Amino acid sequence: MPRYQDFYRQSIDQPDAFWREQARLVDWEHPFDRVCDFSRPPFAKWFVGGRTNLCHNAVDRHAATRPDAPALVYLSTETDQEKTYSYAELKVEVMRMAASMKSLGVGKGDRVLIYMPMIAEAAFAMLACARIGAIHSVVFGGFAAGSLATRIDDAKPKLIVSAEAGMRNGKEVPYKHLLDDAIDQSQFPPEKVLMVDRGLHPNWQRVEGRDMDYASLRARHLDAQVPCEWLESSEPSYILYTSGTTGKPKGVQRDTGGYTVALAASMKHIYCGNAGETMFTTSDIGWVVGHSYIVYGPLIAGMTTIMYEGTPLRPDAGIWWQIVERFKVNVMFSSPTAVRVLKKQDPAYLHQYDLSSLKHLFLAGEPLDQPTHQWIMGELNKPVIDNYWQTETGWPMLSTVRGVEDTPIRFGTPAFPVFGYNLKIFREDGSECDANEKGIVAVVPPLPPGCLSTVWGDDDRFVKTYFSLFKEPQVYSSFDWGIRDEQGYHFILGRTDDVINVAGHRLGTREIEEAVQGHPAIAEVAVVGVQDAVKGQMPVAFAVVKDASRVASAENRTALEKEVMKAVDESLGAIARPSRVYFVNLLPKTRSGKLLRRSLQALAEGRDPGDLTTIEDQSALEQIRSALAG
Repeated sequence: MPRYQDFYRQSIDQPDAFWREQARLVDWEHPFDRVCDFSRPPFAKWFVGGRTNLCHNAVDRHAATRPDAPALVYLSTETDQEKTYSYAELKVEVMRMAASMKSLGVGKGDRVLIYMPMIAEAAFAMLACARIGAIHSVVFGGFAAGSLATRIDDAKPKLIVSAEAGMRNGKEVPYKHLLDDAIDQSQFPPEKVLMVDRGLHPNWQRVEGRDMDYASLRARHLDAQVPCEWLESSEPSYILYTSGTTGKPKGVQRDTGGYTVALAASMKHIYCGNAGETMFTTSDIGWVVGHSYIVYGPLIAGMTTIMYEGTPLRPDAGIWWQIVERFKVNVMFSSPTAVRVLKKQDPAYLHQYDLSSLKHLFLAGEPLDQPTHQWIMGELNKPVIDNYWQTETGWPMLSTVRGVEDTPIRFGTPAFPVFGYNLKIFREDGSECDANEKGIVAVVPPLPPGCLSTVWGDDDRFVKTYFSLFKEPQVYSSFDWGIRDEQGYHFILGRTDDVINVAGHRLGTREIEEAVQGHPAIAEVAVVGVQDAVKGQMPVAFAVVKDASRVASAENRTALEKEVMKAVDESLGAIARPSRVYFVNLLPKTRSGKLLRRSLQALAEGRDPGDLTTIEDQSALEQIRSALAG
C-alpha cells in the first residue's frame, strides 16, 4: 500500500493518470476521451466525452449482481416506522417514481425541486431524477416560504415533489402551507406538484389541476421499466443552494461523471466503506452531506445506507448507538454539534450497546474542537476522524485518508489535504504561508472532480465569488483561516468573514471560542465581533453551561463571566477578552448543526438578522434576545 504523501503527490503532479485510475471504480456507457479540460480557467470539465449515470452506478449495477442485498433502510423514531429495501426493490421504487415524473412531463435537463422530510420517497425522488437526466434541487424541509420562493425562481422547476408534513421531536411540522405560500410568491411557479401524503396532517388543501397524489400515480406505474438516461460527464446532476442571511442564494451546480468518480474514490480511500457493509450518516438530505453520504456515496459503494428520521435524543440519548448495534453499522458520519449534544448526556447511554461492528466515526460541518474530539474518541474507543469540506466541494478537502495510510489522528485537526486538492495556505498578499503561519485556506485550480462546476445560471458569479481572492495567483477561496504545522497537519481557525479587528489586531472567532471552551463550566460557545466605537470591534460570547445552577442568579452569572474572561486572558491575552459573555441554554442552529454566527452578530448589533426560519429550535432566539436585553 503506498504511503499517503506519494498517493497525494501523484494526484497533484500526474492528475490525468491518477483520475483515470479512480474512474475505473464506476461504470461508463461510453468511455471518456479526455480526463480534464482546463482550457477555460477556472472552469474545469472532467472525463470529457464519457457518458454515465448516477442512478445506474448507485442502484442498477448492484441490483444486477446482488439484487437481494439491503440497499436502503428507512427508520423513523418519529412515526415508529421502519422498512428495508433491497437493491432490486430500490430499483423498482425508483423506476416507479421516475415513471410518475415522466408522466408529468419531466425530462432530461428539467429541474425538479424536492422539499421533503427524511422519508424513503425523498431518496427515490433524487435517484429518479438522476435516472432520467432531470436536475434535482433539494431544499431542506420546513424552509420558510420566502426562502423557498427564491430557490423556485432561480431553479425554475417543472415539478416540485413534497409531503404534507414532517415530524420533529414528536411534533408535526406542516409543509404544504409553506409550499403553497412559496409558489404564490414565486414568479416561475411549477406546472405540477407531486405530493406524498403521510397521513400526518389530514386537512391539507389540494390545488386542483396542479397537485398530484403520489400514491395514486405510483399505482399506475407499478411495473414501469424506465431506462437510465446516459449523460455526458459534464452535464449537471443537481443544484444545491448554499445558505446565507442576505442576498440571492447561490446554486452550487454539480456535474455527473466527476461527482460519481469523486464519491466512489472517497468511499474507498477516506471512508473505507465496502460493498455489503452499512453506513449511517445522521445528516439530512437537504444538506450536502446528505446528498453525498446518505444517498449517493454509500450506494455507489454497494453499501447499505440508513436514512434516519429523528433526533439524537428521542426516545433517549442512546438511539444512535442502538441503531449501530441493530444494523451492525460499520461507518458512521455525524457532526461536532451532535457530539456536543451527546456529551451533555449520561455516557451510560453510549456504553450499553455493542459497537463492535463500528470501524470509525467521521465528523464534519464545522470545526471540531479538541475537547469534543478527545471526549468522543475516548468514550467510543474507536477512531474519530475530522473532515473539512464545504457545500461547494461536495466531498472532503482535508481528512485522514485511512484507506491509503493509517496516519496518526491528532485532536482538533482535520489532518491533510485530500487527494486531488492542491490546497495551500496564503497570506493576504497572495504569497504562500510558512508552517505555523496563519493564512487563508485556498485551492489552486483546477478543482478536482466532484466540486461545483459553476453557480447555476451565473458563470460570472462563480468566478467573482470563488476565484477573485487575488489577481495572482487565481485560487479557489474557502473563506476560512487556517494553519499548517511542520508535520503537515492543518487547523481551521474560522471564517475570514468572522475575523474580529480589535484595535488593529485581527482575531479569529474560532481561537476565542477555543479559549472560552477551555473553562470547565462551558459546554458550547459562539463568539462574534460586535461594533465598538473605540476599538472597531469587540468579541462577544454566547455560552451554554454544563450545569444550569452555575448561572441561576445574577451574582453567579457575573462571577462565571469573570472566570471565563480570565480564561481567555490566560490563553490568548487581554486583547482577545470578550466584552461580554451571555449565558443561554441553546445556540441558534439549523437542523444540520450549522451555527448562525452572522445572525448572532446582527442581533447583538441591533440589525436585521435576515432569514431565521432555518433555526431548528426557535426558542434559542428568544433566549438570545432576552440575554441581550439584560
